[in-house]
Amino acid sequence: MLLHILYRIVLVLAVAPLAYYLLSLYCVVGYFQESRKSTPGTPVFSPPASILKPVRGVDHQAYENFASYCRLDYPEYEIIFAVADPDDPVVPVIRKLQADFPSCSIRLIKGVARIGTNSKINSLCRLVQEAQYDLLVMSDSDVRVESDYLRLVAAPFANSEVGAVTTFCQCLSGGRIATELDALGMCLDSVPSALVARKLEGKMQFAFGWTMATTKMRLAEIGGWEAMVDYHSDDFELGNRIARSGYRVELMQKPVCMVFPQESVGQFFRHELRWSIGLKNVRPTAYRGLILTYGLPWALLAAGVAARAGWTGIAVAHLLAYFLLRFGLAWTTGSWGLHDPGTGKRLWLIPLRDAISFIAWVSGFFSDTIVWRGLVYRVQNGHLFPVPGASLRK
Repeated sequence: MLLHILYRIVLVLAVAPLAYYLLSLYCVVGYFQESRKSTPGTPVFSPPASILKPVRGVDHQAYENFASYCRLDYPEYEIIFAVADPDDPVVPVIRKLQADFPSCSIRLIKGVARIGTNSKINSLCRLVQEAQYDLLVMSDSDVRVESDYLRLVAAPFANSEVGAVTTFCQCLSGGRIATELDALGMCLDSVPSALVARKLEGKMQFAFGWTMATTKMRLAEIGGWEAMVDYHSDDFELGNRIARSGYRVELMQKPVCMVFPQESVGQFFRHELRWSIGLKNVRPTAYRGLILTYGLPWALLAAGVAARAGWTGIAVAHLLAYFLLRFGLAWTTGSWGLHDPGTGKRLWLIPLRDAISFIAWVSGFFSDTIVWRGLVYRVQNGHLFPVPGASLRK
């Protein structure tokens, strides 16, 4: 009798991930339907903008990524790159960019001073100082954009209540299993979880590194990048601080394209572990609550318990519900919502992706060390602390 009560408790708890997937579907469908209803014509608000690119090393297809920013349909803008090491291998790539696009204002800042632990934010501090214009648009070096990108980023700032703009992204993965697994995270985790948080909290309270746009005035109000220079998650910190200051964080109406590195499964796992450790530090309660969102281990546990109790129908139903909801969420978010052409061919990898993500989440409780752009850090309470003598290439 007691055993059957325990079985029933497990089965009830195992419904939680399924309910989360349903909530995610609701939020995803609602957001993209509303977004498409309100899609305007060509935005007319287009103040001069500074595109800031902190870089370290050469990402996959780096030149093509950078070149996309040189072909923007926008009245007036500049692109400023910053590297800490004057001999960084990305420098020749930027020099070629300057030669190939002489009509585009492209500057390179070398030898960025170290004022804090986070090397990316060190570069951002210097870039803001060098920027000519009030509108600041920051994005990771593995992001590629279309010609209307800057118009769509700038448009929300016509409303003085908007303090930051961010966006989702499509995925260019190159076909390797590890990169396909990485790309699946966009439609399985990043977008759905962001939209669920947005719905439950009533507003966006963070940004994504694929695009972080704000103004010099709003940035100064939260202490500038200098106030965040020892933190791990620059995108979360920027969006969260602006939201807590009373301004809105808006989502751009069109995704950008993220070009994934040609990584191994081991590198992908370390990336997942780094993400887990970062989230554990910036949102510890939410991190612990993720136990109720991992559908695969719960589905397997529920099926095993139901089969042992002789409830074969329940076991089959639970597994079927997991697969249908998980595949449905991925397709709805990726193919229908983001118009990502690669989503369909990745669907078969969903159970493997979920298994690796769950292992990384569990591992995150037992580690605070990450490797980031070849440098080794310990993360504690959201802050970065370098590990003396440790340095690995990306």
